[in-house]
Amino acid sequence: MFNALVVDKDEESGKTQAAVKQLSLADLPEGEVTVAVEYSTVNYKDGLCIGPGGGLVRKYPHVPGIDFAGTVEASSDARYQPGDKVVLTGWRVGEAHWGGYSQKANVRADWLVPLPEGLDTRRAMAVGTAGFTAMLAVMALEDHGLTPGHGPVLVTGAAGGVGSVATAILAHLGYEVAGVTGRPETADYLKSLGATQIVAREEINETVKRPLESETWAGCVDAVGGAMLARVLGQMKYGASVASVGLAGGAGLPATVIPFLLRGVNLLGIDSVMQPYDNRVRAWERIARDLPMDKLEAMIQPATLSDLPQLGADILKGQVKGRVVVDVNA
Repeated sequence: MFNALVVDKDEESGKTQAAVKQLSLADLPEGEVTVAVEYSTVNYKDGLCIGPGGGLVRKYPHVPGIDFAGTVEASSDARYQPGDKVVLTGWRVGEAHWGGYSQKANVRADWLVPLPEGLDTRRAMAVGTAGFTAMLAVMALEDHGLTPGHGPVLVTGAAGGVGSVATAILAHLGYEVAGVTGRPETADYLKSLGATQIVAREEINETVKRPLESETWAGCVDAVGGAMLARVLGQMKYGASVASVGLAGGAGLPATVIPFLLRGVNLLGIDSVMQPYDNRVRAWERIARDLPMDKLEAMIQPATLSDLPQLGADILKGQVKGRVVVDVNA
């Protein structure tokens, strides 16, 4: 028997409730690889799945957790052997398939990535889906011509999971980083990660009538979307790119096509869920190389399975700073 955070639904009331329960291997869904999970983390999607409405969950009972890292216990796939260290993000695990808030997980071999040298399972989940997405965003900006020395790179939602890792990676690579935050108390935290400029959210959160403003940013990792993304598009330098990774500020985009037509601005959509295997490996190898581990340690908030219901509620309110690392065996 092992512990897992199980979300169940009362059919009469329609309400869901999350609690730590004991399961057996027979309870797990089918999968080619059984992983002894060591760490997971907390993402916005996890908050939706844990919360009272069930969010993205369609079938109950359910074990959330959209990412995890651990050690292979058993495998029917030749690519993985018992003892291998692995990491999983995406593929709708934790949404449609049982996820990482459990001491054991059964998953498809195609969903796993070998843990790169330089990362242990704890640090891999300090990175997690958020950090993996941040690295994908930085890679996309670089693939579209971003190099250090061409001006500041803006990171919106900078104190959140994606923003924290993006800030640390960009600063480590030699970029000048401007972090946008609505929480003034996080300014010192962002500066410790390498941000050289702090932009108050209210300065950039409203649309303006002018479709173009002064050319300010050489690139942008945007985790907010909505009105802020619309405003940022009009502030990008000629030919610059915005990597769009989130919608904390809304899914609508009240923008015009003018920045694209007159400044050649690129809007790059970043998806971490269905990324091809080769690009996953490339991103994790870059994380091991380009994310300074001392900065990563400064982001970590430790947690256990029993903390998850509260943390799920907190992240939906924007009250989680940095990276939560859930020790599922604590």
